[in-house]
Amino acid sequence: MDRMFRVLAFWTGIFTVMFYVGDMIGTALLFLVQTVFFLTLGYLKLSERMYMYLFGAYCTVFMIGFTWYSEFILVPGFGH
Repeated sequence: MDRMFRVLAFWTGIFTVMFYVGDMIGTALLFLVQTVFFLTLGYLKLSERMYMYLFGAYCTVFMIGFTWYSEFILVPGFGH
């Protein structure tokens, strides 16, 4: 399971570089934080159960943040 967190760190790192190249600095920083988070967890050698709990907590925080952003921040139809 620790390898899967390193794989997640790899992919969020790729997204970090792509967002940075695309001049989306805020999003790049968000993905950089996620990359560091996943990489750190990937080398902690926790139990499989703890990795599952951490991934579930990560998914919960993501859904709360995404719902909050899409409800209160996102402007429908902006940019069209």
